[in-house]
Amino acid sequence: MDDIPKQDGLCTFLCDVMKRLKSKIIYEYDFGDNWEHEISLEKKFPPESDAIYPRCIGGKMACPPEDCGGISGFYNMLDCLNDPKNNEYESIKEWLRKKYDPKHFDLEASNREIKKLKIHN
Repeated sequence: MDDIPKQDGLCTFLCDVMKRLKSKIIYEYDFGDNWEHEISLEKKFPPESDAIYPRCIGGKMACPPEDCGGISGFYNMLDCLNDPKNNEYESIKEWLRKKYDPKHFDLEASNREIKKLKIHN
C-alpha cells in the first residue's frame, strides 16, 4: 500500500481506487489524532435500483468519540470508564454526555451520518 499515492477523500470514490476483490486501502481520518482505517473490498454486490448510496451495510464496535486523543487517548478513556475509582472517571463521563458502549455498533445511526454528507446518487 506504500506505493499507492495519497488522494483527497472528499474528491475520491472508493470504486475508482478499489476495483478488484481483496483490494486494500488505508484511510486516514482526523489528521491531528491520526486515525487510520484499513478498508478492504471483500465482496461486490449488484446495485439495487431503489437503494440510496453510499450506505453502510454493517460494522463492528462504536466509533471513538471525537477528539479523544488518538488511539492511546481512546484506550486511556476506556480504562477510565471501566474503573469508577479512577480520578478521571467522572470528568470523562461528563465529557461524553451520554452512555458510551464501545462494543455497540448502530447501523441506522451510521447511515444517518452518511446521509448528512449529501454525496448520494
